[in-house]
Amino acid sequence: MLKFTNDILIRPIELRDNAAIAAIIRSSLEEFGANHPGTVYFDDSTDHLFELFLATSLSAYFIAEKEGVVIGGAGIFPTEGLPSDTCELVKMYLSPAARGLGLGRMMISKCMELAVTKGFTNMYLETMPELRKAVSVYEKFGFEYLKAPMGNTGHSGCDIWMIRKL
Repeated sequence: MLKFTNDILIRPIELRDNAAIAAIIRSSLEEFGANHPGTVYFDDSTDHLFELFLATSLSAYFIAEKEGVVIGGAGIFPTEGLPSDTCELVKMYLSPAARGLGLGRMMISKCMELAVTKGFTNMYLETMPELRKAVSVYEKFGFEYLKAPMGNTGHSGCDIWMIRKL
Protein backbone atom coordinates (compact mmCIF):
# COMPACT_ATOMS: atom_id res chain seq x y z
CA MET A 1 0.00 0.00 0.00
CA LEU A 2 1.07 3.53 -0.71
CA LYS A 3 -0.33 6.87 0.38
CA PHE A 4 -0.65 9.34 -2.49
CA THR A 5 -1.93 12.10 -0.23
CA ASN A 6 -3.29 12.04 3.27
CA ASP A 7 -6.65 10.90 1.97
CA ILE A 8 -5.82 8.83 -1.15
CA LEU A 9 -4.52 5.29 -0.84
CA ILE A 10 -3.06 3.25 -3.72
CA ARG A 11 -3.31 -0.51 -3.17
CA PRO A 12 -3.58 -3.79 -5.08
CA ILE A 13 -7.03 -4.63 -6.46
CA GLU A 14 -9.33 -6.77 -4.34
CA LEU A 15 -12.39 -8.79 -5.34
CA ARG A 16 -14.68 -6.18 -3.77
CA ASP A 17 -13.34 -3.56 -6.23
CA ASN A 18 -14.60 -5.22 -9.43
CA ALA A 19 -17.94 -3.42 -9.77
CA ALA A 20 -16.61 -0.01 -8.76
CA ILE A 21 -13.65 0.04 -11.15
CA ALA A 22 -15.76 -1.37 -14.01
CA ALA A 23 -18.23 1.48 -13.46
CA ILE A 24 -15.41 4.06 -13.55
CA ILE A 25 -13.99 2.57 -16.75
CA ARG A 26 -17.34 2.50 -18.53
CA SER A 27 -18.53 5.91 -17.33
CA SER A 28 -15.19 7.47 -18.38
CA LEU A 29 -15.52 6.01 -21.87
CA GLU A 30 -19.11 7.26 -22.07
CA GLU A 31 -18.05 10.72 -20.86
CA PHE A 32 -15.51 11.07 -23.69
CA GLY A 33 -17.60 9.39 -26.38
CA ALA A 34 -15.25 6.42 -26.56
CA ASN A 35 -17.74 3.71 -25.59
CA HIS A 36 -17.69 1.93 -28.91
CA PRO A 37 -17.12 -1.68 -29.98
CA GLY A 38 -13.56 -2.95 -29.84
CA THR A 39 -12.81 -1.22 -26.52
CA VAL A 40 -12.71 -2.32 -22.88
CA TYR A 41 -16.24 -0.93 -22.61
CA PHE A 42 -17.52 -4.21 -24.04
CA ASP A 43 -14.93 -6.59 -22.53
CA ASP A 44 -16.36 -9.15 -20.14
CA SER A 45 -13.03 -9.02 -18.28
CA THR A 46 -13.76 -5.40 -17.31
CA ASP A 47 -16.25 -6.80 -14.78
CA HIS A 48 -13.69 -9.29 -13.42
CA LEU A 49 -10.41 -7.41 -13.14
CA PHE A 50 -9.44 -8.95 -9.81
CA GLU A 51 -9.64 -12.44 -11.32
CA LEU A 52 -7.87 -11.37 -14.52
CA PHE A 53 -4.89 -9.92 -12.68
CA LEU A 54 -4.76 -12.77 -10.21
CA ALA A 55 -4.24 -15.23 -13.08
CA THR A 56 -0.60 -14.34 -13.80
CA SER A 57 2.25 -13.28 -11.53
CA LEU A 58 3.55 -10.94 -14.24
CA SER A 59 0.47 -8.72 -13.97
CA ALA A 60 -0.76 -6.28 -11.33
CA TYR A 61 -3.58 -3.82 -10.95
CA PHE A 62 -3.68 -0.90 -8.54
CA ILE A 63 -6.74 0.79 -7.10
CA ALA A 64 -6.80 4.40 -5.96
CA GLU A 65 -9.17 4.82 -3.04
CA LYS A 66 -10.34 7.92 -1.17
CA GLU A 67 -12.16 7.53 2.13
CA GLY A 68 -13.05 3.94 1.22
CA VAL A 69 -14.36 4.83 -2.25
CA VAL A 70 -12.64 3.59 -5.42
CA ILE A 71 -11.67 6.59 -7.56
CA GLY A 72 -9.47 4.97 -10.21
CA GLY A 73 -7.08 2.27 -11.26
CA ALA A 74 -4.24 1.21 -13.54
CA GLY A 75 -2.29 -1.95 -14.18
CA ILE A 76 0.30 -3.86 -16.15
CA PHE A 77 -0.33 -7.04 -18.08
CA PRO A 78 1.81 -9.41 -20.19
CA THR A 79 -0.58 -9.24 -23.11
CA GLU A 80 -0.58 -12.23 -25.46
CA GLY A 81 1.54 -11.66 -28.54
CA LEU A 82 3.76 -8.96 -27.05
CA PRO A 83 7.50 -9.64 -26.87
CA SER A 84 8.42 -11.25 -23.54
CA ASP A 85 10.23 -8.08 -22.44
CA THR A 86 7.14 -5.91 -22.99
CA CYS A 87 4.10 -5.44 -20.79
CA GLU A 88 1.00 -3.39 -21.50
CA LEU A 89 -0.19 -0.47 -19.39
CA VAL A 90 -3.87 -1.32 -19.07
CA LYS A 91 -7.16 0.05 -17.84
CA MET A 92 -5.81 3.39 -16.66
CA TYR A 93 -8.95 5.28 -15.65
CA LEU A 94 -9.81 7.87 -13.01
CA SER A 95 -13.17 9.17 -11.85
CA PRO A 96 -13.81 12.86 -12.59
CA ALA A 97 -13.16 13.77 -8.93
CA ALA A 98 -9.70 12.17 -9.12
CA ARG A 99 -8.51 14.01 -12.22
CA GLY A 100 -6.16 16.96 -12.12
CA LEU A 101 -4.50 15.91 -8.85
CA GLY A 102 -1.44 14.24 -10.35
CA LEU A 103 -2.84 10.84 -9.40
CA GLY A 104 -2.71 9.54 -12.97
CA ARG A 105 1.01 10.33 -13.17
CA MET A 106 1.53 8.60 -9.84
CA MET A 107 -0.34 5.49 -11.02
CA ILE A 108 1.67 5.33 -14.26
CA SER A 109 4.93 5.73 -12.33
CA LYS A 110 3.94 2.96 -9.94
CA CYS A 111 3.09 0.68 -12.88
CA MET A 112 6.42 1.45 -14.55
CA GLU A 113 8.38 0.74 -11.37
CA LEU A 114 6.61 -2.57 -10.89
CA ALA A 115 7.12 -3.53 -14.53
CA VAL A 116 10.87 -3.11 -14.11
CA THR A 117 10.87 -5.30 -10.98
CA LYS A 118 9.01 -7.99 -12.95
CA GLY A 119 11.71 -7.94 -15.63
CA PHE A 120 10.03 -5.90 -18.36
CA THR A 121 12.12 -3.42 -20.35
CA ASN A 122 9.32 -1.90 -22.47
CA MET A 123 5.78 -0.74 -21.79
CA TYR A 124 3.14 -0.67 -24.54
CA LEU A 125 -0.29 0.94 -24.48
CA GLU A 126 -3.31 1.44 -26.68
CA THR A 127 -5.73 4.32 -26.50
CA MET A 128 -8.07 6.48 -28.57
CA PRO A 129 -8.06 10.09 -29.80
CA GLU A 130 -11.16 10.75 -27.68
CA LEU A 131 -8.95 10.38 -24.60
CA ARG A 132 -6.78 13.39 -25.54
CA LYS A 133 -5.83 14.28 -21.98
CA ALA A 134 -4.50 10.77 -21.33
CA VAL A 135 -2.56 10.82 -24.61
CA SER A 136 -0.93 14.07 -23.51
CA VAL A 137 0.13 12.48 -20.21
CA TYR A 138 1.58 9.46 -22.03
CA GLU A 139 3.56 11.78 -24.32
CA LYS A 140 4.98 13.60 -21.27
CA PHE A 141 6.07 10.22 -19.88
CA GLY A 142 8.09 9.60 -23.03
CA PHE A 143 5.79 7.16 -24.78
CA GLU A 144 6.37 7.21 -28.53
CA TYR A 145 3.85 6.56 -31.26
CA LEU A 146 3.80 3.33 -33.23
CA LYS A 147 2.37 2.91 -36.73
CA ALA A 148 0.51 -0.31 -35.89
CA PRO A 149 -0.69 -2.28 -32.86
CA MET A 150 1.38 -4.89 -31.08
CA GLY A 151 0.17 -8.10 -29.49
CA ASN A 152 -3.32 -9.50 -29.31
CA THR A 153 -5.25 -7.08 -27.11
CA GLY A 154 -8.56 -7.61 -28.87
CA HIS A 155 -9.14 -3.84 -28.88
CA SER A 156 -9.72 -3.02 -32.50
CA GLY A 157 -11.43 0.21 -31.41
CA CYS A 158 -8.10 1.68 -30.30
CA ASP A 159 -6.13 3.43 -32.99
CA ILE A 160 -3.33 5.05 -31.02
CA TRP A 161 -0.47 2.73 -30.11
CA MET A 162 2.49 3.83 -28.01
CA ILE A 163 5.59 2.31 -26.45
CA ARG A 164 8.24 3.39 -23.97
CA LYS A 165 11.57 1.91 -22.91
CA LEU A 166 11.64 1.42 -19.13
